[in-house]
Amino acid sequence: MADSRQQSSEPALPPGAATPDRSPGQYVVVARRYRPQTFDELVGQQHVGRALAGAISADRVGHAYLFTGARGVGKTSAARILAKALNCKQGPTPTPCNHCDVCQAIGAGSDVDVLEIDGASNRGIDEIRQLRQNVGVRPSRARYKIYIIDEVHMLTREAFNALLKTLEEPPRHVKFVFCTTEPTKIPVTILSRCQRFDFAGIGQSEIVERLRQIVTAEGADVEPEVLAILARRAAGSMRDSQSLLEQLLAFGSDKITAADVHAMLGTASDARMETIVDHLVAHNSGAAIGELDAALVEGVEAGQLLEQLLGHFRDTLLAAVGCSGESFLHTAASEHERLAARGKQVGAETILAIMQILDHTLARLRYSTQARTLVEMALVQVARLENLDDLAQLVAELRGGASPAEHKGAASAKASHSSDVAPGAKKKEDEVASDAGTAAPQRRDPIPLSHDSVEQVWKEALASLSDLLGDNAALAESVTLAGADRLVATFREKYTSCKAFCERAAQRATLEQALSEVAGRGVSVEFRTMDDPPATDGSPPEAAPHRRRMAEMAEHPLVRRTGELFGARVVRVEDPKAD
Repeated sequence: MADSRQQSSEPALPPGAATPDRSPGQYVVVARRYRPQTFDELVGQQHVGRALAGAISADRVGHAYLFTGARGVGKTSAARILAKALNCKQGPTPTPCNHCDVCQAIGAGSDVDVLEIDGASNRGIDEIRQLRQNVGVRPSRARYKIYIIDEVHMLTREAFNALLKTLEEPPRHVKFVFCTTEPTKIPVTILSRCQRFDFAGIGQSEIVERLRQIVTAEGADVEPEVLAILARRAAGSMRDSQSLLEQLLAFGSDKITAADVHAMLGTASDARMETIVDHLVAHNSGAAIGELDAALVEGVEAGQLLEQLLGHFRDTLLAAVGCSGESFLHTAASEHERLAARGKQVGAETILAIMQILDHTLARLRYSTQARTLVEMALVQVARLENLDDLAQLVAELRGGASPAEHKGAASAKASHSSDVAPGAKKKEDEVASDAGTAAPQRRDPIPLSHDSVEQVWKEALASLSDLLGDNAALAESVTLAGADRLVATFREKYTSCKAFCERAAQRATLEQALSEVAGRGVSVEFRTMDDPPATDGSPPEAAPHRRRMAEMAEHPLVRRTGELFGARVVRVEDPKAD
C-alpha cells in the first residue's frame, strides 16, 4: 500500500515528519490532509482503482459512473482521482502528477471544470435543469467537464427524470460521477446508464496500517492498541477512524493510551469487559452489577457498555460456530482461542438468547430515561439464563416420542459426560421429562351440535381463538341453537362494540371455522343485541371461560415447570390438532 502523507495543495510529507505550522484558521483536518491522491492509494478499494486505471489506459472511459458503498470508504476520493486522471496536463493518465495547477485545483475542490454537487441540498428539478443548461458549455481549460454528485439518491423523482436525457446522450466533453450510500433508492433508468462500482468496507488491518502512517507523519506517540480500538470502532470506515484519531491528537498528551480512547468514547476497558462477561457466564449477577457501577463511576455510558457486550457476544458466537478470528468485528483476532472456549462452555443457543436480551434492551434505551435500570435488568436476565443448549436437546428428545424413563437416562448420561451443564441441570431435565410423560395430548372427537351441547361447543371453540377475538366473543350473554347448523350469540347493549368486532368478515370466518372444527361439521353464527338487565348487587362477573381454562393450564406441572425455567406465562390455550 502506497503512502500519501500530503495535503491536496501541499507536497507529500517525508516519513516521520510533522505537519508544517499553520496560522489559526488554516488548519486542515487529518481526513482531508491524508486523502488518497492516486488510484494506488485507495485503501481497501484496489479492485476499483485497477478497473478505472485500466479504462483510462485502454481509452474506454464511460460517460457516467456510479460509486456505491458505506460512508467514509473512498467514493468521493476516487471520483476526484478519476477527475485528475482525465484532466491532468500529462494525461489522460492512470497516474496523475498531482503537481500541475489542474491536479492541485481538483484536489482542493476549486477547479472550475470539476463541479462537486451535494445531492441532498441540490435535489430539486430546478437545480438539474440548470445543470442541463450548463452541460453544453465546453470546459474552460481542461479536457472534460466533470460533474461529481454526492448522495445522488437524495434527488427527487422529477430531478432524476430531468437528468435522464442528458445522461443517455451527454456531450463528448462531459463525464458524470454519482456517489451514494443507498443505491436501492436510485431509479433503474439511471442505474442502467451508469457503470457501477461497489466500494467495500475497509478491513481493520488496513485501517490500522493507514492510521500508523498518519501517526508517524504527525510525530505522535500512540500505543499500538489504540489504533486497533479505533479501527474496530470505525466499522470499515476510513474517514471515521481518522476523525477519531483527530480527536485523540487534539488531547495534546505526550503519549496517547487505550485509556484515553475509552475516556473519549465513553466505553469500558477490555479488562473490565472481560470481568463483566466472566461474572455473567458464572451466573453472578451481583458481581456483574458491581462492575457496571464501577464502570459508570469512571464515565462509561450505560448504552455504550451494552453495545460492547453485544459485540463481544457476537464475536463469541462466531467463534463458537467455527468462524476464524478474521471475522471478529469487536474483539482482537488474537482472542479467538479464548472466545471459542467460552462459546463452547456457554453454548450457541444460550449466546443467541443473551444477544436477544441485549438487543431488546438497547432498543428500549432509545425511549427511556432509566438507562441504568434497564441495563441492570438486562445483566440480571443474562446471568439467570440456564444452559439452553441442553434444554434444546431435551425438547428435541421429547418430540421424538421417547418414554420418560428414556429421557431420564439420556439426561443423566449427558450430565455425567459434559462439563458444560450448569449445576442442577440434570435435576431440571428429569423433572421436565417426568412432567412431559403425564401430559401427552389426547385426540378429541367432534361434539355433536344440539341444544344441550351448544354451550360446550361455544366454549371449546373460544378456547382455540386468539386473545382478542376470544375475549370479545366470550362477552356474549347467551348462545343458542337457531337451526341445525346455526348459532345465535346475543350480547348486552353495553357490549355492542364487542359484537361489532365479532361481526367483521375476517373475525366471523375465524370463529365459524373454530366452531366447525369442534362440531365436526359446518357451523354458522349470527350476532344479536339485547337490552342490559337491571343493575345487580355489584358482584364481579364470572371470568371468561377461556380465562378459567388458561388458569387451569397454568397449574399443570409441565407448564408450571416451564414457566419457572424460562420466566414464561400462559397467553393462549389450544387443543391438540388431529393428525
